[in-house]
Amino acid sequence: MSENGSAGVSDAEARVLNALDDAETVRLLADLVRVPSVTGSDAESELQHRCGRLLAEAGLDVDLWRLDLDALRAAPGFPGTEAPRTEAYGVVGVTEGEGEPALVLQGHVDVVPVGDPARWEGADPFDARIAGDVLHGRGACDMKGGLAANLAVAVALRRSGVRLARPLAVHCVAGEEDGGLGAFATLARGHGGAAAVMTEPTGGTVITATAGALTFRIEVEGRAAHGATRYEGVNALEVFWPVFEAIRRLEADRNRDADPVFAGNPLPYPIEIGTVRAGDWASSVPDLLVAEGRLGVRLDEDPARARLALETAIAELGPPWLREHPPRVTWPGGQFASGRLPAGHELLDQVTRAVAEATGSRPAEAAAPYGSDLRLYAAGGVPALHYGPGDVRLAHAPRERVDLREVWATSRALALLAVRRCGIRS
Repeated sequence: MSENGSAGVSDAEARVLNALDDAETVRLLADLVRVPSVTGSDAESELQHRCGRLLAEAGLDVDLWRLDLDALRAAPGFPGTEAPRTEAYGVVGVTEGEGEPALVLQGHVDVVPVGDPARWEGADPFDARIAGDVLHGRGACDMKGGLAANLAVAVALRRSGVRLARPLAVHCVAGEEDGGLGAFATLARGHGGAAAVMTEPTGGTVITATAGALTFRIEVEGRAAHGATRYEGVNALEVFWPVFEAIRRLEADRNRDADPVFAGNPLPYPIEIGTVRAGDWASSVPDLLVAEGRLGVRLDEDPARARLALETAIAELGPPWLREHPPRVTWPGGQFASGRLPAGHELLDQVTRAVAEATGSRPAEAAAPYGSDLRLYAAGGVPALHYGPGDVRLAHAPRERVDLREVWATSRALALLAVRRCGIRS
């Protein structure tokens, strides 16, 4: 029995757990949410510098660097971006210890735009409003709750006086929402580890695999005419409808016999059209429609094969106009491959045990239908999984929020995991 009364927790682990300050973590999270760090914005860079200072104050050796965007864009495997940006920064903090980090705690600082501010409860999506045990605001769930938990663990280790035998690394990355620029740059700089936990929102589940997501653009040609003599033209909107129907058929086909790790998920590999633009004048027949969306990538599927599936489904459409004027498919923006933790890797059991001891409940294992930085770490030789506070269904929405009790539980589980994987210096 340890000094904090928890069976199975060593004295060193108890010291770190006792050094966690829940009220301080809430203040930290609120401060993070109040920075409007929309991906690609100056505030994203501001928050990276703030995270660097916090890690330095916690006694970690901090590498804060400006990313060479041109070099990264030219590098093999560049994951793509969607948001315009002129700068980005990387931040990695590492504790003392011998060898490579035994554990990486990773989180992204960027958030998606707020949409229509009028749809938000409260005056400002970035006001970090607290009601009971819930903190509301853009980024609270995705993923500043997890980011705050990572930072809280670093602070608690310093406060406890516990010295780790092998290093713990904390990676704070930019540009996750539009492709994974920050993770790509961090790995390219040589920062890695034996295993990584990404504190994305998982709602109490351990996510060991993520599908991919490829941004596509489809340009459909019509023929312009005066609206009063529309029979002289070809409306690109009407021409697009068979394309949309083909996409829905392809989606159904690609979701047959999904990997068992997606059990209970009705649509592991969605294909969705997110934007449609057509026409330039109300009384003209539109001669061009541009649709953009995302294509789900199956687990272990080569993204090139997924791209070919969409291109083929559209190329094989039968209407005469589409045969004579084939739609143009291109692949701008973020290109997320799938990724997964290797079968049987010890990290799953270690995280599961730490979560069970921190929460009293053994978490389930599942897969996620969205792309993430997991695939970049996995491809870079760093086995990774997701575990963090928040319900992903609340992410990217005007109802975004996080339960503070989940943030506290995550910090406790990560603290146990960090001590156990990194060991104690004698």
